[in-house]
Amino acid sequence: MPHKILLIDDDRSMLKLLGRYLDISGYEVVVAENGLAGIQTLYNERPDLIVLDVMMPRLDGWETCRRIRDMTNIPIIMLTVKGEEPDKLKAFDLGVDDYVTKPFSFAELAARIRAVLQRAGREVGEPETRIRVGDLTLDSKTRIVKRGEQTIELTPTEFQLLQALMERAGEVVPSEELVRRVWGPGYADSIGYIRRYIWYLRQKVEPDPAHPTYILNDRGFGYMIHK
Repeated sequence: MPHKILLIDDDRSMLKLLGRYLDISGYEVVVAENGLAGIQTLYNERPDLIVLDVMMPRLDGWETCRRIRDMTNIPIIMLTVKGEEPDKLKAFDLGVDDYVTKPFSFAELAARIRAVLQRAGREVGEPETRIRVGDLTLDSKTRIVKRGEQTIELTPTEFQLLQALMERAGEVVPSEELVRRVWGPGYADSIGYIRRYIWYLRQKVEPDPAHPTYILNDRGFGYMIHK
């Protein structure tokens, strides 16, 4: 079955043109013209990924994203005319999986959608799907992460980053390699993504995020999961 994409944008022309492009590209597309309608459509349609515009009346993309993240870890790509670093960091703080600045080409957005869906659905092609490091357990088939008996809820991108580290536990993995593994080769210059997502992981995985014992860093080189 094709992946279902939810487009949330108050620009009807954008919804029509982008929806048609994604439909031709093989996706099932559902649309909503504002944040409140988008949340209702999410509940009714259960899409595989959301493309969310920031600048909308009544309920903007920031607040819509917050409410969605209270409900689900579904992948989100945010669209905005703002390209400054603080806005990107704000988006990632809210748990988005990618950030695209307008103007953009539909081909570029489609490529970003494919990459995020791959991260969300990727499985390790090995018979053993469970990785254990200390009391951390990651199952790449069920996509469940536990610390002891406690289940840890991660976004698809957070999951892929943790998996990349746990597969090489005890070894420092270069930041550039982590970017290529999690985001893809087109993000080779986006080392800032790693720092931000390591911070997210520590907030969820570490008993005391201010004094990490699981995810350690070799400053200027990379990160490792401590055995």
